[in-house]
Amino acid sequence: MDPQDFKQQARAQILGAAAESRALEICGGSSKRWYGQEVQGELLDTRGYSGVIDYEPTELVITARCGTPLVEIESLLAQHQQMLAFEPPHFGSNATLGGMLASGLSGPARQAVGSLRDFVLGTVLMDGKGDMLHFGGQVMKNVAGYDVSRLLAGSLGTLGLILEASVKVLPRPLAVSSRRFAMTQAEAIRSLNQWGGQPLPLSASCWHDGMLTIRLAGAEAAVRAAQHKLGGEAVADDEQFWRALREQTHSFFAGVAGGKALWRLSLPSIAEPLPLAGAILIEWGGAQRWLLADEGSAPDAAAIRAAASAVGGHATLYRGGDKSVGVFHPLSPAVAQIHRRLKAGFDPAGIFNRGRMYPDF
Repeated sequence: MDPQDFKQQARAQILGAAAESRALEICGGSSKRWYGQEVQGELLDTRGYSGVIDYEPTELVITARCGTPLVEIESLLAQHQQMLAFEPPHFGSNATLGGMLASGLSGPARQAVGSLRDFVLGTVLMDGKGDMLHFGGQVMKNVAGYDVSRLLAGSLGTLGLILEASVKVLPRPLAVSSRRFAMTQAEAIRSLNQWGGQPLPLSASCWHDGMLTIRLAGAEAAVRAAQHKLGGEAVADDEQFWRALREQTHSFFAGVAGGKALWRLSLPSIAEPLPLAGAILIEWGGAQRWLLADEGSAPDAAAIRAAASAVGGHATLYRGGDKSVGVFHPLSPAVAQIHRRLKAGFDPAGIFNRGRMYPDF
């Protein structure tokens, strides 16, 4: 579809929905449609607005439209030995740039390079009044005041239609090596925090079922030195291992299909193992912990969230389970009020992905 035609059609659909207070569901490839609360509404399909707008490899920035497939972007970057360093999960072959930004999800390298939000430089948004708003740009130091571009990361389409985004990219590491160690959960947490305070090229980590796997990435000399210092057993086909972890095709996540609830716990990396029943997988140096539990014998949502809050974290019902307990961790009254004001400012009629995050926004 011609880009101008898409924007005109989207604007007309938004204005019509706002006039009649009809909900709109913004959706691209549907690869992450399961994430968050259930959404009902008239479909606003973003796939017609696709294509890379600007990419200069020497500038380490790519700008593309919201419906552009992630595989297309990553293929283009790979031709120049570059990548989306935060390793966004696809969860299917139809993942788009807009869905990547709206979901705000990052992969195994998040502990080393930062989150998706840290790589967003600029965005173009169509708000609930049909206006096109431009935020940020194509360089890092271009924002005075509130950084709306990064606010949109993880907003799940509740603030408006993300039309375009400029994202920072990085060169692929020259050397990569993965090592594996037999450790208890507590030993793994302590080791990861110790290693995290040392000049080691540690780019990803995963503890599950008594085994800690780490990934070293960077200059060849640095990776060799780290291997010699840390030891461990080499991991065969480690690229497949980290891809499976990113896309949640790792055997740990198979339990979701069997009726178990998958909770994502965001905790301080130094937090000791929580006293919660269920299978555990740990990523991001201890800061992201997955809890997989049977619905019948699992601790309830209140107990899980209380345990996370007690150590300064929060808990998200990521997949499966009973969403009536609320997918996302309850907000404090002050933060909830900020959310409501932002929602009212960008989406006065409350039409975009209504209830996707919380009942009133």
